[in-house]
Amino acid sequence: MKIAYFSVIIGLAVHSALAVSTKQVKPRRTTSILINLPASSDNTISTASDVGLNLDDIQGDILIGMKKKKELFLFFSINDTATFKSKLASDIQPLVTTTNQLLAVDTQPTTALNIAFSRSGLTALNVTDDLGESLFNDGQFADAEALGDVKDNWAPGFAGTSVHGVILLASDTDDNVNDELSNVQNILGESITEIHRVSGAARPGDQEGHEHFGYMDGISQPAVEGFTSNVLPGQALIVAGEFILGASGDNTTRPDWAQGGSFLVFRQMQQKVPEFQKFVLDNALSVPGLTRDENADLFGARLFGRWKSGAPIDLAPLRDDPDLAADNTRNNNFTYDHPEIAGFDIATNQTNCPFSAHTRKTRPRADFGTEETARHIIRAGIPYGPEVTDAESASNTSSTDASLERGLAFVAYQSSISNGFHFVQQSWVNNANFFFGKAVPPGVDPIIGRVQDSAFDTARTVSGTNPLNTSETITLDTEFIINRGGEYFFSPPISALSGKLAA
Repeated sequence: MKIAYFSVIIGLAVHSALAVSTKQVKPRRTTSILINLPASSDNTISTASDVGLNLDDIQGDILIGMKKKKELFLFFSINDTATFKSKLASDIQPLVTTTNQLLAVDTQPTTALNIAFSRSGLTALNVTDDLGESLFNDGQFADAEALGDVKDNWAPGFAGTSVHGVILLASDTDDNVNDELSNVQNILGESITEIHRVSGAARPGDQEGHEHFGYMDGISQPAVEGFTSNVLPGQALIVAGEFILGASGDNTTRPDWAQGGSFLVFRQMQQKVPEFQKFVLDNALSVPGLTRDENADLFGARLFGRWKSGAPIDLAPLRDDPDLAADNTRNNNFTYDHPEIAGFDIATNQTNCPFSAHTRKTRPRADFGTEETARHIIRAGIPYGPEVTDAESASNTSSTDASLERGLAFVAYQSSISNGFHFVQQSWVNNANFFFGKAVPPGVDPIIGRVQDSAFDTARTVSGTNPLNTSETITLDTEFIINRGGEYFFSPPISALSGKLAA
């Protein structure tokens, strides 16, 4: 009897221990939550430390610029500071995904979590330190007119300074994201109130990686010194301090606790897809030897600077080249200059690529002579909203049903919003004379450019869309992008979540 009794006790103890062990050990992934897993090497960590990067303290979304399959942005305000601080340190901080965790599939969590705060959010946490960025202090709503936005088009939650923070949840299924969302909501309880949310997802099938207009996105990301292990041809190599506070190359004075953080720009950019498709068809070019559909595709590619496959028109000026697009040693290796062509002058010749093309406006490359390194951002956006319906296609008009709104949840990281996102949008994208000194004024960026200080329906003029007559201008009388608002956030180092921000 005693032997049987002790056998039962031992059996129960072993079963209990196994149950606890099973509960505590999370299953490892076999597939990535990212569309393209970033290349890494064994010396990434040691090299990163040389330039002031602690990859276990930097939130995972920042340096990787990850292209996720599913992502939810939960914008919130803080109601109960004491409770929120306590939960931030004890429960949220351990859930935050580091850069190192995302570098390999088997260390990725089921759902990645990052968190960032607006200036009003830091103030709500009684953190008043100056982070050295005036645009962050004022918030994006105060910057809307300078960006060319119409405030009446902003989603109500973004107006003013009511958004204190954003929680980013990324995974490969909606169920995973929703499970982690429920977990976060249970942890934080009534200490926060949801203000707004945006649910993003990679587009289906062969459109994965493409934004809603149909063009491959995220090709021209900068490489980061000390982090990027394999710099590709044509990829700009930028000092880490352009993206991470306190890292090598960041010359602004920062509080010690903020070093390792980055400024996050979020923009909800609604895309008028049926209207864009109609405009491209209506303005199909007439290049000899091309069909009407090919001429329409060429016109669209000249607006973007890339074909839908991602192939740059500077290297494939008349027809799409999917093989070029798929080759990451070639698809970004161009400068807009062509010294191999006799008599080519980059100031006058826009036969291959218009001066106004979206990719050229946002990264002018050799237009500067040498690469401009102070304006780069790391993009980490994702499409949101459903595919175009049959009714929308038939009417060439986007539905007014809010559930059918689609666009891009734009995310960009930098150590200076003033030098990064804001400068590019205001001084390059919206500036009809940029790039300066061209034989023909380029006009605004035809995709995201806005005529500054004007009524929303003001026509926009761009040049160079016709390769047979590059001095010809066209008028864009339709807005393809409606900016629905956003905010400027600070994505703090993970250590600050249980340190300064929880103190």
